[in-house]
Amino acid sequence: MTHAPSHRLAIHDTAPARASGMRDMVMFGGAAVLLLIVWQIGPSLGKWVFDYPKAWQIPAARHIGRWTKWLLDDATFGLFTFTDLTRFIAAVIDIPYRLALSLLATGFLSGQGSSAVQVFPPLSYIAVLLLVTLAGYYAGGRRLAVLVAACFGFLIVFGQWTSAMVTLASILVAVPIGVVLGLLLGLAAYRWPLFEKALTPLLDLMQTIPVFAYLVPILFFFGFGPTAAIVATLIYALPPMARITVLGLRSVPSEIRDLGHMVGCSRRQMTWKIMVPSAADALMVGVNQVIMLSLNMVIIASMIGAGGLGFDVLGALRRLDIGAGLEAGFAIVALAVALDRLSQALAQKTGAPLPAEHRTSIIARHPYLVASLVIIVVGFVLGLLLPALQTFPENLTLSTGSFWNEVVRWINVNFFDTLEALRNIVLLNVLVPFKRFLGELPWLGVVLLLALAGYRLGGFRLALTAGGLSFLIAATGQWEKAMITVYLCGISVIVASLIGIPLGILASERDRLWRWLQVVIDTLQTLPSFVYLMPVVMLFRVGDFTAMIAIVAYAVAPAIRYTVLGLQRVDPQVVEAGRAMGCTPRQILTKIKLRLALPEILLGLNQTIMFALSMLVITALVGTRDLGQEVYIALTKADTGRGIVAGLAVAFIAIIADRLISAGAARMKERMA
Repeated sequence: MTHAPSHRLAIHDTAPARASGMRDMVMFGGAAVLLLIVWQIGPSLGKWVFDYPKAWQIPAARHIGRWTKWLLDDATFGLFTFTDLTRFIAAVIDIPYRLALSLLATGFLSGQGSSAVQVFPPLSYIAVLLLVTLAGYYAGGRRLAVLVAACFGFLIVFGQWTSAMVTLASILVAVPIGVVLGLLLGLAAYRWPLFEKALTPLLDLMQTIPVFAYLVPILFFFGFGPTAAIVATLIYALPPMARITVLGLRSVPSEIRDLGHMVGCSRRQMTWKIMVPSAADALMVGVNQVIMLSLNMVIIASMIGAGGLGFDVLGALRRLDIGAGLEAGFAIVALAVALDRLSQALAQKTGAPLPAEHRTSIIARHPYLVASLVIIVVGFVLGLLLPALQTFPENLTLSTGSFWNEVVRWINVNFFDTLEALRNIVLLNVLVPFKRFLGELPWLGVVLLLALAGYRLGGFRLALTAGGLSFLIAATGQWEKAMITVYLCGISVIVASLIGIPLGILASERDRLWRWLQVVIDTLQTLPSFVYLMPVVMLFRVGDFTAMIAIVAYAVAPAIRYTVLGLQRVDPQVVEAGRAMGCTPRQILTKIKLRLALPEILLGLNQTIMFALSMLVITALVGTRDLGQEVYIALTKADTGRGIVAGLAVAFIAIIADRLISAGAARMKERMA
């Protein structure tokens, strides 16, 4: 009850809040008028107001290309060159990868290439299935064991086992390296504030630059193959671990830190005996994030030699074989679900040690380890004696590929005219006009508007960030393609919000609907982004409309999730107070719940934009002419500078949107406090 006055103020609006809101409206209205004035009088000022002059452009792509070539050809540390260093790192990574690949997929080989001879076979599918089932039972009991067994059983029965094991080998190498590096970076950032200030923008760029953009330098430095793919995966999956490490260490109660100082712990003991164990729950969340992001990378990594399920999906997309692509995509989902649930269960596991009288033998002390070794040995022997236990018989595998191909064919035959009419209506009446509108805006006016929005929402620093980054997009010659990116992202985010927010409102009041939606959302977020392209390409062919549909399907999940989260967090006492005042259910929703949940809904909008931008680069494969296509062209031409500049432009758009929306959400929370 002590919070009732503040909530009452939030509902009815205080005079200062209304005045602040009016000032915002007046300022942004004036900024919009200023933009229109610049738009109208721009031609009289000169063509440079609309098209950034080429003579003024910063030749960033050329400089980055030269710098990359210098690193590759001339950079030296005295005893060894930069190329020697990268090749050494690749060789170090290759050792555990080859071991994991041999155990799971290829077996231990003698020789190289086509002349290689298998000396020892890999672990049989029965042994691996029993091992992961045992791990599931150890981590979460019978229920998790059944789920993990079902996921790996799907891989076996549907003929995806070998490709899945190749992918799993990459994950088993990338995840431990990513976790260790992220943990060390997080520890350094926690200990040295200056290091954290330098690290934070680097992590922002690693998470917002499209993966395609740094595939080119990775190919240059590490060569083509699985190890280069693992390096790309590390760059993509490492930042969440570093961020969560810092957050987890800061959340350790001060009493625990004080206790460590009282007993005389050294700095090293304080870190590894006190802080890290106390933050173990948060760190395991980081491990889970590294696993999931690594799985999200499997298709993109297949472009530079990773192989496995990602290569199968990519090959199916190139052939437009929707059935094969969906089966490989579902296999990635099955692998992702199993690893996700296992890592979450391990994070929550708090098993007590066995009493001393029960720890007399190694079997009693390590029953699961001993059982695993027995499974490996027995599975290996039985696999040699019975080939059907080593490799699942091909004649027993199932396939749904022809079914999915037939479904798409039936839809095309019976609904082609309807789908084509829908595509043309949206394209001609929505997409094309909005694209032309953004393309005709003066770059100078947009930069000034973004700087003004930053100043109003977050002060001079945010104004400098928003204005400076948008100016750099223009100054590097990326403005036209950036506007196409903003147009596709903007339309997709609007459609995703129009779908996701109403669904979130409905689900917040209906627990059963929310449970079903959670299953759908989890599936959508574990499906590889490439999988979204195949059905829409088969139904709508290539183009902006196809890209929009794929982006909406990929980005709608956070809009739903954050809307439900915000509405469910509204204090029930405030809702009861509204009912006592005679508010109708509609008034309670619009005047109370949605207003109090608006900051969370805005954060969901922020995440929707991030998802849309990450998917935009993938949609370059279906004919869009935005920054994503620029990045993809740079990858095909091995043009490092061009790819990095276009990737940085995408990152700048993401950072501007993130900072402005986050600042707006923070201001709303302040007003409601």
